[in-house]
Amino acid sequence: MNHQKVAPYVFVLPFIVSFLVFFVYPIVQSFIMSFQEVVPGETIFVGLENYKKIWNSDFFKALYNNTRYTFWTLVLLIPIPFVLAVLLNWRETIFRNFFKSIIFIPSLTSVVVAGIIFRQIFGELDGSPMNTILHWFGLPSQRWLQSSALGMIALVMLAIWRWTGVNMTYYLSALQTIPRELYEAAEIDGAGAVRKFFSITVPLLRPVTIYVLTISIYGGYAMFTESYILWGGRQSPQGIGLTIVGYLYQQGFEYFRLGVGAAVGIVLLFIVFGVNLIQLRLLGMFKRED
Repeated sequence: MNHQKVAPYVFVLPFIVSFLVFFVYPIVQSFIMSFQEVVPGETIFVGLENYKKIWNSDFFKALYNNTRYTFWTLVLLIPIPFVLAVLLNWRETIFRNFFKSIIFIPSLTSVVVAGIIFRQIFGELDGSPMNTILHWFGLPSQRWLQSSALGMIALVMLAIWRWTGVNMTYYLSALQTIPRELYEAAEIDGAGAVRKFFSITVPLLRPVTIYVLTISIYGGYAMFTESYILWGGRQSPQGIGLTIVGYLYQQGFEYFRLGVGAAVGIVLLFIVFGVNLIQLRLLGMFKRED
């Protein structure tokens, strides 16, 4: 009997230990470091000075870029995978498994490799793929990574290419749990495909949509590698590719201001936490049940 009581704790112990060591401990240490100036051999308590130092145009530019990126990824990376999942879950769709594989494969590609490829696709030369497409429509070549709007298009397209398959898989898995009897009953009542989609599919996939929305917000504000690779690790023109994590990297590892970098990380944590709380509240996840 004692073994039966102890067994569940033994099974969850690895998770608890890893959570404490690799998540809680780094956050606590970063929070402490954000109030310190770290110099070789010693640390100096500086209070809120590090937080005052990040109150500048570079940080707000990074916050603006991440917010734009997050907005566009939410607008595109929820409805597109949703619709694709519904189409590929439909039994009449031909080559369903083939299309599932094709759409999911990009998520297996290294973000570094994908970034290098997209940097070539959105190159400035007339022969780059995107400029070639523009020429087909009689439009002039563009310097894609030298403009704020065009650079954001490159970032968002890279995100769509990499993550559509992942979000689609979430929706496909959820679609398998919807009883077919619901659709059959709706058909008996005379409901068409559109009515079934909005009255059955959309409401029952709401929990998955909230989950995808939550992780997408985190991914949007934590985006760094894509921007770093697209601009080749260099500072982008007028900071159009600067991200919050990129600013953290710049302060902590290029300028060796670890305390400032830690402060940026803590602010980012609260931003993501706050935005997700707001969207969960708006979606009714915290409504009190009577």
